[in-house]
Amino acid sequence: QVQLVESGGGSVQPGGSLRLSCVVSGTIFSIYTMDWYRQAPGKQRELVATINSSHETTYADSVNGRFTISRDKTKSTVYLQMNSLKSEDTAVYYCVRQNWRGQTLDPWGQGTLVTVSS
Repeated sequence: QVQLVESGGGSVQPGGSLRLSCVVSGTIFSIYTMDWYRQAPGKQRELVATINSSHETTYADSVNGRFTISRDKTKSTVYLQMNSLKSEDTAVYYCVRQNWRGQTLDPWGQGTLVTVSS
């Protein structure tokens, strides 16, 4: 079955960096657009970044210029490089596939927690 496994979260001080990874198995990774979402405590899940099969990317305004999404089809992995982290970036980060209609596809990964605090 399809599985998405995120890793790379942790605790970091403001201004620091982290690199998240999401390994996708059980499906043909290269055909999907991939998204990174995040959910902060008490808030709705929000879309952070997207990368399609042509490596075209889009970002939420709140992270544009600080975060970079990338993918490696040889490893069936999508990455999120996060620089200049702020306290408001604290959240659980999830990766998910997207279909041709722009809808997210189950399953989601279990998420990885990022905590930005001094």
